[in-house]
Amino acid sequence: MGEGQLERAMADFVDRRFQILLSTTIIESGIDIASANTMVVNRADTFGLSQLYQLRGRVGRSKERAYAYLLVPARRAVTRDAQRRLEVLQAFTELGAGFSIASHDLEIRGAGNLLGHDQSGTIAEIGFDLYTQLLEEAVAEMRGEPPRVEIEPEVTLPVPALIPDDYVPDVHQRLVFYKRFSGAGSVDEVSDLRAELVDRFGELPDEVDALSELMLLKQEMRELRLRALESGAGRLVVTLGQDALLDGAKLAALVQKSKGVYRLTPDLKLIARRDGPDQPAALLGEAKKVLRDLAACAAA
Repeated sequence: MGEGQLERAMADFVDRRFQILLSTTIIESGIDIASANTMVVNRADTFGLSQLYQLRGRVGRSKERAYAYLLVPARRAVTRDAQRRLEVLQAFTELGAGFSIASHDLEIRGAGNLLGHDQSGTIAEIGFDLYTQLLEEAVAEMRGEPPRVEIEPEVTLPVPALIPDDYVPDVHQRLVFYKRFSGAGSVDEVSDLRAELVDRFGELPDEVDALSELMLLKQEMRELRLRALESGAGRLVVTLGQDALLDGAKLAALVQKSKGVYRLTPDLKLIARRDGPDQPAALLGEAKKVLRDLAACAAA
């Protein structure tokens, strides 16, 4: 059949001169025929889920009720994946089901070889997080952007900061929440995590309260590029480092006005005298005050 004959045949079908159109899967490619209300797909078990979804969408293009019949061999067993594809298509028939079907398609077919050697080289050796970080740095370097200095401060305080086993019994869920706390980039994110834990597991124990407070302390230290925070006998020690975002004059004024509460050492450590009890709440409160004072010395 030539191109002109094919066009006339399609026009005759649209104008209802023909009642049946026999076609290949080419009709899945966006052909819109409002008068078509019934589709029969032979050997539906050999099609992919997205393909079947697109084919089914070619009928029911108007207000008329439409039907899609998917035929499979009667005397031949279909594969397990084919059966799952047909079950998914049968279950999701409402408008807007495309995302759900795509999710099930990914689950059935798998995510491919994203972390394998053939696809991404030796990404499995260094982990996906480090791989994406290195990739971002390489892209920034090619764009001529200055390298970002990432500071991961160390906080060493005698405070029980954890998610107790009896609060979140599943070890996998605990690890997920630890990672989310570690990656939280703002006060709002930490608050959202706390609210989610309360909603799912009940009132927060003291250990989780302390964990969220430590994460907030780390956020403040990252913003100022401070290296470490630790406690000793009657004191808190903040390691500033050479690249701390602090104004030297403001810092000197803070130490001078503190009347001995703050002391700056030659190796760029700020020592804060503390007179409060060694209880976790008091220790965290004094640590927050020290960081607030340092934030007031931030470089403009």
